[in-house]
Amino acid sequence: MNEVLVILKLSLYVSIVATLIAVCIGLPLGSIIAIKKFPLKKIIIALINTGMGLPPVVVGLFVVLFLSRNGPFGFLQWLYTPKGMIVAQVIIATPIITGLSLAAVQSVDPGFYQQILALGATTRQSICVLLKEIRLSVLAAVIAGFGSIISEVGAVMMVGGNIKGQTRVLTTATVLETNMGNFEIAIALGLTLLAMSFIVNLALTFIQQHKVRSNG
Repeated sequence: MNEVLVILKLSLYVSIVATLIAVCIGLPLGSIIAIKKFPLKKIIIALINTGMGLPPVVVGLFVVLFLSRNGPFGFLQWLYTPKGMIVAQVIIATPIITGLSLAAVQSVDPGFYQQILALGATTRQSICVLLKEIRLSVLAAVIAGFGSIISEVGAVMMVGGNIKGQTRVLTTATVLETNMGNFEIAIALGLTLLAMSFIVNLALTFIQQHKVRSNG
């Protein structure tokens, strides 16, 4: 039981921290790309949309190469650590949050943004107002970003190594127990993962729907 709690705690820690970092990167990035005009904008958007479907195992492969002893960031010694797992999950979640935020900002009437600027707001202030205006879509982006990584197994298995007591999370523990033929334990871990994901997403959904009622 104690081991399950350790695995559960690490799973939540890695995925929540990765989601928060992805939000801090994706929301402003998506907003800036949406409101600014610059060369190759369509290509950048296409790359972001492609990134929304990045195969986790490919992400894991590149993170391993970059964090390995001979890699450019090997000096950090993050391979087979929770930090390395967070890096992999941030790479997976960021394009999703960026793409959804970009689409949400683009759905706002362009005149609204120009009106904000006309009132003397800076670009940063304008983005904050826009994000507040589309906060329901922002929460949806956060939910999608979290959902994409909490159940991910390929990247965290490759980068974390599934080390007992150090980098083993619910998804990798489920795979391990299944391969060992311990199906009862694997099912229990799988149900725990589903319950945890449901509780976190339920909390975010309650916040989102509360805002809907408040706006109504």
